[in-house]
Amino acid sequence: MSARTPLRRRWFTTAGALAAGALLVAGCTSNTPVEEDEGSAAAAPAPVAATGNDETGDTVVIGFSAPAADHGWMGAITAAARAEAERYEDVELRVAEGTNDVNLQISQVEQFINDGVDAIVLLPFDGAALTEVATQAMEAGITVINVDREFSSPFAARATVLGDNYGMGVSAGTYICEQLGDQPDAVVAEIAGIDSLPLTQDRSQGFADALEDCGLEVSNRVAADFTVQGGQAAAANLLQAAPQIDALWNHDDDQGVGVMAAIEEAGRDEFIMVGGAGSQQVMEAIQAGDSVLKATVVYPSTQAADGIRLARLAVQGKALGDLVEVEIPRTIQLYAPVVTAENVDKYLPTAFES
Repeated sequence: MSARTPLRRRWFTTAGALAAGALLVAGCTSNTPVEEDEGSAAAAPAPVAATGNDETGDTVVIGFSAPAADHGWMGAITAAARAEAERYEDVELRVAEGTNDVNLQISQVEQFINDGVDAIVLLPFDGAALTEVATQAMEAGITVINVDREFSSPFAARATVLGDNYGMGVSAGTYICEQLGDQPDAVVAEIAGIDSLPLTQDRSQGFADALEDCGLEVSNRVAADFTVQGGQAAAANLLQAAPQIDALWNHDDDQGVGVMAAIEEAGRDEFIMVGGAGSQQVMEAIQAGDSVLKATVVYPSTQAADGIRLARLAVQGKALGDLVEVEIPRTIQLYAPVVTAENVDKYLPTAFES
């Protein structure tokens, strides 16, 4: 088993560092939270302790733009950003209408520039297409925080908050290795998202690399489209083609609603299933323990909330409380933890609704 050591050592060393960075953002800079409605799964969790960063400073006007909330994860992104801004008396958040029209999103950023906001937190529909206008904002003295989909120039943002798509695949594959590592002939299946997207390619590559580390490989793979309907159709095709499966990884919990429908319709329960992204419904199914769902891998829907915090800190000239560095980091990549029945209570508060 020594062949596993290099990948796992590199992965867990890196993951530990990234997780520490994520905790610094998530736990060291928040006010005492306002009271939230029951069931508000998108809101970021309350911090453990307050720091000097929580002291009210000059008002920071932040413009926020993201794609349309036509997906549970994306809806949670905007909801979490709003909830985070409400924690601070010194933050004024201006939210543009969610859009999948690149030209409209460009015009939204141009309006923020004309309005003279202090900062812009931007999850671009297309990172490359929004790079030029984000650069214009930076050149105008506006702090830009890039979320999830990277710009194509380092000059377009002061800081970038990212999920870890490759890490999602590694986490899912590592978990499956732990469950099936003593079964060298185990059949592992994969239901991906949109194959043309780099994020899907990264997730699949991480999954393949982790499986290879324990002598397994993907036997059956299909691609869906991050929708319920697409997930159900792809899963139906996969189940028909593979009469026996030992483990299945589905990249996305939103399309997983359809995947689960296909599994139930086919009456299949001989395998374990791992989800992706971290929806509330999947976590509750894991908690209940009465389905094939045994785990999910988190792709944080709190990224924009972290962006709000970073924007406030940057404009007010503050840094992350637990770092010696006197500036906020250039890039923060959030960890992709595996959620199981043993730790699900920890992650449910930040889960999104599919």
